[in-house]
Amino acid sequence: MIGSLRGRIAAKRPPQLTVEVGGLGYELEAPMSTFFHLPAIGEEVRLLTHLVVREDAHVLYGFATEEERRLFRSLIRVSGVGPKIALALLSGISVTAFAQCVRNEDITALTRVPGVGRKTAERLIVEMRDRLTPPHAAGATAAGPAATTPEGEAYGALVALGYRPAEADRLLKAVGPGTHSTEELIRRALQGAARE
Repeated sequence: MIGSLRGRIAAKRPPQLTVEVGGLGYELEAPMSTFFHLPAIGEEVRLLTHLVVREDAHVLYGFATEEERRLFRSLIRVSGVGPKIALALLSGISVTAFAQCVRNEDITALTRVPGVGRKTAERLIVEMRDRLTPPHAAGATAAGPAATTPEGEAYGALVALGYRPAEADRLLKAVGPGTHSTEELIRRALQGAARE
């Protein structure tokens, strides 16, 4: 799997671009949100990537941020949503705005994206509700604590263990205030879950 590329931009024709790395030209497809931040042709760029293997082609997708790539990977796991629709979503709506649409069940905003009909929008809301991870910010977010704090690390661990984001948040709030290490927060949260 190719995780990232660092090289010089050889060509840009949205949604495709070519990045030259050590004499090889990698063709990628990228959302417009990534294209807006690309430097000029001939300048160096680093992109996170995701490789999709199909019967007739291997297609490499490029992303400016980890949040974009993470959302793309979640989107293509939704039934009926392929890479083309996932790229259209990332091109038409930011990661934060998409998460807000899902939380608010805003079907109208999602159907404004080309290629997304009402049924697809409804499926996205149902299937993505529990998959969305909170955006990493300097402080706490609406969806959970910042990842760099002990609370954020504990939150991430609970979600990785299979707890839904809202459930993980509730378990950590039940631990109560105090200065706890990540391990202590996880232990107390799991004890609280076992008592329920």
